[in-house]
Amino acid sequence: MVKKNKIYIISGERSGDLHASNLVLSLKSLDSSLQFRGMGSSYSKEAGVDLAVDYSEVALMGFLEVVLGFRKVLKYLNLVKNDLTAFKPDALILVDYGGFNMKIAAFAKEKGIPVHYYIPPKVWAWNQKRALKLKANTDHIYSILPFEPDFFKKFDMEVAYVGNPLLDEIRKFKPHDFFFQKNELSYAPIIALLPGSRKQELQEMLSRMVELVSVFPNAQFVIAGVDSLDEKLYQPAINAGLKVVYNQTYDLLSHATAAVVTSGTATLETALFRVPQIVVYQTSAISYAIGKKLIRVPYISLVNLIAEKQVVKELIQQDFSISNLEKELRTILTNPVYKGEMLQGYDLVLEKLGESSASDTAAHLIFESLS
Repeated sequence: MVKKNKIYIISGERSGDLHASNLVLSLKSLDSSLQFRGMGSSYSKEAGVDLAVDYSEVALMGFLEVVLGFRKVLKYLNLVKNDLTAFKPDALILVDYGGFNMKIAAFAKEKGIPVHYYIPPKVWAWNQKRALKLKANTDHIYSILPFEPDFFKKFDMEVAYVGNPLLDEIRKFKPHDFFFQKNELSYAPIIALLPGSRKQELQEMLSRMVELVSVFPNAQFVIAGVDSLDEKLYQPAINAGLKVVYNQTYDLLSHATAAVVTSGTATLETALFRVPQIVVYQTSAISYAIGKKLIRVPYISLVNLIAEKQVVKELIQQDFSISNLEKELRTILTNPVYKGEMLQGYDLVLEKLGESSASDTAAHLIFESLS
């Protein structure tokens, strides 16, 4: 009897969970007998992963927040290590979520489990020597950012660029025919607000975004909500007259005139929908002070990093003020030359990303290593 290949897969936030689920489906299309277990959330579960841990209990952001939540992280780290040992997988796939997954990679390497890293940690951003740990504790790395393979070559690492999975998601997307009616929206121009998918992000970003409403009375501000967070977190915005549409980010972007976006994967999604945007980010003063000393890249948004120049305005920490937001949003809405230059920058980003199907390409490379 042929042994079924057992794969353990770990993701730690919403976007990683989505990419993990698509990778699982691509692998299953190559071999339906593959067994999957690991850590993730609803997307991975729906794709057929037997979840040992739901990541929503673990997700943290910022240096200070991670320190304060260390005991919780340590608890789940040990739980995953024990479960991984008991499952005895033929391969471990790590998806993004660097702080947690780098520790798991070292553990798995000691146990002799082949380690595949899909969407590796952004070691080029800060403490670049972490690349050496990545090299020591992984067997295969699959990048979704076109500039990463050249960076890793500095450390004699062969990293495969497989394309960007957001392109796959957007290609599959079909807009809802009755988006406005479904969500009881008017036909006034939509300014999309994407405050993030984690509790701490939402709490830091949303209150400042809401201040824009009174400044632009002729627009309607609509929040991209996620149902994995408590609805009460959105209540202050709802009380201010904003609409929240849950799990409809792509529909929202496909109808938006402009967007205010918390730095992260959503900045690239917004660019791929060709929506002019302002990128914002704010964290605790201590986390920011530490991060500022460590970060080694000129931008924080994926759009600017991929383009290797400023395509979108970034309002970070003290620059994330209502006056700066108002000024930038007004420029986007009233200056067609400025808007056109941003859209040209988006075209450059798309060109650099290429056309490969990331999930399928990575799945084929992983599957070849299993045989």
